[in-house]
Amino acid sequence: MRFRIFSGIICVCFLFVVIFGLPRCSQEEQGISVEWIYSQAGKEAGLLPSFLWLDDGTAIWHNPLDTKKKNTFWKFNPESGDTIAVLDDKEAMTSLESLLSKDAMPQSLEWPVAFDNLGERAIYLYEGDIFLLDLASSRFYKVTFTDAQEKSPRFSPDRKKLAFIRDNDLYVYDITSKTEKRLTEDGSETLLNGTLSWVYWEEIFGRQDIGYWWSGDSSAIAFLQTDESPVSVMHFVDFKPQVPCLITQRYPKTGGDNPVVRAGVVAVDGGRLTWVDFKEHPYEYIVRVKWLPDNERLSVQTMNRAQTELDLYFVERSSGVPTHILKETDEGWVNVHDDLFFLEDGERFIWTSERNGYNHVYLYSMEGKELRQITEGPWAVRNSGGPFGLQQAVCAIDGKSGWIYFTALEKSSLERHLYRITFDGAAMERLTEADGIHAIAFSKDGKYYVDRFSTRSKLPSLVLCDTNGQQLSVIAPPYPGQLAKFDVQCPELFTIPAADGFPMPAELLKPGDFDPTKKYPVIIYVYGGPSVPTVLNGWRRSILFDQILLDKGFLVMGVDNRSATAVSKKLENRVLHDGYGTSELTDLLDAVKWLKSQDFVDPDRIGIWGWSGGGTFTLLALTHSREFKAGIAVAAVTDWHYYDTKWAESYMKRPEDNPDGYAKTSLVKAAKNLHGRLLLVHGTYDDNVHPQNAWAFIDELIKSRKMFDLMIYPMRQHGIADDPAQIHLYTTMLEFWTDNLLE
Repeated sequence: MRFRIFSGIICVCFLFVVIFGLPRCSQEEQGISVEWIYSQAGKEAGLLPSFLWLDDGTAIWHNPLDTKKKNTFWKFNPESGDTIAVLDDKEAMTSLESLLSKDAMPQSLEWPVAFDNLGERAIYLYEGDIFLLDLASSRFYKVTFTDAQEKSPRFSPDRKKLAFIRDNDLYVYDITSKTEKRLTEDGSETLLNGTLSWVYWEEIFGRQDIGYWWSGDSSAIAFLQTDESPVSVMHFVDFKPQVPCLITQRYPKTGGDNPVVRAGVVAVDGGRLTWVDFKEHPYEYIVRVKWLPDNERLSVQTMNRAQTELDLYFVERSSGVPTHILKETDEGWVNVHDDLFFLEDGERFIWTSERNGYNHVYLYSMEGKELRQITEGPWAVRNSGGPFGLQQAVCAIDGKSGWIYFTALEKSSLERHLYRITFDGAAMERLTEADGIHAIAFSKDGKYYVDRFSTRSKLPSLVLCDTNGQQLSVIAPPYPGQLAKFDVQCPELFTIPAADGFPMPAELLKPGDFDPTKKYPVIIYVYGGPSVPTVLNGWRRSILFDQILLDKGFLVMGVDNRSATAVSKKLENRVLHDGYGTSELTDLLDAVKWLKSQDFVDPDRIGIWGWSGGGTFTLLALTHSREFKAGIAVAAVTDWHYYDTKWAESYMKRPEDNPDGYAKTSLVKAAKNLHGRLLLVHGTYDDNVHPQNAWAFIDELIKSRKMFDLMIYPMRQHGIADDPAQIHLYTTMLEFWTDNLLE
């Protein structure tokens, strides 16, 4: 087909939930509680079906809210509008029950690890083994029978095989013959084939174990081999059993040794393994691998340690010899993206770059010659959905009619819209008209797309559209569930001028009975990291907790310092050598100054809180200003020496390259200056922001006789994600705010 599609899945979304026509509850109606938020009813509010386009132009979807046929998968034909069940869920569950132990049996059939590209089979993982579900017969088949934990299974493009990882080696399973073949032989505790080390999983591949790639003809697999032996080892001590077990993790701290990674190609018939030969092209990171359409070459993107240079190579599959195609440079760091697409003429490819300060689309020859810049203007093309950390703005390319479809911030940095533009850049039009967040997934034949749409006042829905942006049908309408009975308040969106006039995006939530003559305490939520905005024309799930704060008598505010807005690379680079430092704190304090000037705000009762980077920003504000009466820092980095190479070194560089910057931004050194009451929160098994961050900061607080509150969650990781811990944490936060900000 001439139409190239690059985004096909819409997943269940809890992150952006927006209220749609919600009636106000009566006076006797009980308000939202923390327990309700984590109940089944609370989790269902705003839930959408999982949805995946298939290669034949149809789609498969699963609606967990359908109580009559809750576990059924449905096939959707956009041409006819027909939706038919393609699975007998009761038979499938009976089949699975015969293969699993009682303890491992799920209560319902969930969205699988993967479907084949026609939606005929699905992969599940149970008890460390791989299971195949044949949808036509509604039967499960067990694929592996080992004590080892299999992981990362994926179908081959021809649907005849699947690949997976066992004991850090790469295997292929033939579905017809029910036989497996081992493709690599040297996997060990520190040598990983086809699976990622922690820092690659977390910081490069969007928290997905993308360590291998099928060729389009299913004849070979490109993969990463990672040697983790040079990487420093972190330790976590469990509290059980009687003699607690010790858990280790390979984690490269700033300035330390990274895993050594190389790329290889192996034929699935067990043929020769070829390594990409980069002897003449030194690198630190391999950040992307993608096959070319001819299946004889693959593209490999590498990056230097300082992350100021990214190089694109085309590599011969047979020899491993690379040809350099292009180089991206940036005075701060180069952002990795997923917008590399090869055109069907075999002579050109599409690429995005931030080289002029804004992310835009470019056209290149296959030899690496820039033919033209296609999009331009003081705005950025930007992805509108998908996994955290993966940046793909180009949605589809229609080579026949000459349109490129992409999502961008052209209308507003608070929204995400779909656009199309001709290859010569002469004509561009916006296809999504309604204000809000539009996450787009095109069908494989390029005739339709599904728009996951929401605003501050509308719950998310799935809408089918044609390529002209015309709405054809609503696949899944907004689902308020029991949320409709509550008096939910939506935020006001506005901007706050920084001292130099820069308009910082902000939002403010007020209670339904807001009284402008009163003086309210205000809680500010922050994140602040480069190009991670928190203020959008869409609803975040955390707004449900904000309703409880409103009921208690607080106002809730959000604001994005300018590097966080995702507007431009120039703004991102403000944190270079000074992560979460002076410039971004100045923006925040300008916002607080504006807030305190409002007649309805009590200037002596301002709180601030954040998680991860937001926790870091919170501690920065509490140790470098006297503007806040109280703050909560969850899972905060307190010194960049304690964080990982890839993320922290992007803007801080190595400690030996920027010693003054590391000293200046160390919150451990600034702990003695803490002002306001602090609640520190951390999980003891946080393998992202290690507990040593909290311990080091606490030790300095003790030395300085600074009193504080502390909540530790045993063996919880960065998200402190299980329901009991979440309920406990948010209840603790509520008590803290009540004790410290309410009169």
